[in-house]
Amino acid sequence: MDDNHLELVHLLRAVAVEFGLRQAEFATANGMHPTDVRALVCLLDAARAAEPATAGLLGARLGLNSAGTTAVIDRLERLGHVARTRDPHDRRRVLLSVTPEAVRLGRSFFGPAIETLAGVSASLTPAEREAVRRFLTTARTAFGGA
Repeated sequence: MDDNHLELVHLLRAVAVEFGLRQAEFATANGMHPTDVRALVCLLDAARAAEPATAGLLGARLGLNSAGTTAVIDRLERLGHVARTRDPHDRRRVLLSVTPEAVRLGRSFFGPAIETLAGVSASLTPAEREAVRRFLTTARTAFGGA
C-alpha cells in the first residue's frame, strides 16, 4: 500500500500517542495511574450512552480481572473521582459514576483540546463528518473495539 493510503493511519497513530502522553501527564499531575484515567473515560462513555456502569462493565472495557477492577475503583473512590451507588431497580447491583469534581478536573485539563476538536467538527459538512466517523469507527473496530 502506498504512503498516500497510509497517511490517515499514521496520523491516527500519532494522535493516539499524543493522547496517551496527555493521559499519563494528567494521571501524574492528579495522583492517578494511567489505567485510572482510562477507567474514568470508560465511565463517562457509559454515562453518555445511558449504559449502567458496573464493575463488570468497567473490567471488561479495561481488560482487567475482578481484583484489578476493584483496585481501580477503590483508588478512584478514595480520590473522590468515582461514586458507588446501589441500583434503584436492583439493590444487589452497584453502579459507578464519575463525580462532578472529577468532571471539572478533566475539563480543566482536556477542555481546550476538546473545544478545538469540537470547533473543527462544527466546521465540517455533514458528509465530511460522516467520512471521519466512518474512518474512526472502522479504526476502532480494527483494533478490537466494540
